[in-house]
Amino acid sequence: MLLRTHFAITLFAVLVFISNVEYKISFVLMAFIATFIPDLDTPFSKVGNHLILRPFQLFFKHRGLVHSFTFLFLITFFFVLFFPILAFGFFLGYGLHLLADSFTIEGIQVFYPARKKIYWRIKTGGKTETSIFIIFLLTNLFLIIFKISSMV
Repeated sequence: MLLRTHFAITLFAVLVFISNVEYKISFVLMAFIATFIPDLDTPFSKVGNHLILRPFQLFFKHRGLVHSFTFLFLITFFFVLFFPILAFGFFLGYGLHLLADSFTIEGIQVFYPARKKIYWRIKTGGKTETSIFIIFLLTNLFLIIFKISSMV
């Protein structure tokens, strides 16, 4: 999926969970940072096309280890041990990215290095993805308006 769709999906989850989180700024920042991380392994993404990431891309193929729940669980475990206030935001942003990509034609390897992939029929950048983006965008707008009006 495109970066904008990942961002819209993560924003939805952030809006849903924000009232239940103690460290709100850390949660929001980590969720958005984490939703971009899986695409660092490809020079064709908006975040992965920076020259400084080329060495990283030599070691990780796109939709391999970095696009797996294996990596998600390992890094989340690290955060739980050493930076617990960042763990939920990381898990949410990264996990939603993987979940969204599992609905694309390319899919993801669920538990790398196991070769089992999960995938569906959504073409990255296609009409269905654009529709999903618009639905999340409108839902997010509604949630923001609702949250602001409930504060007044």
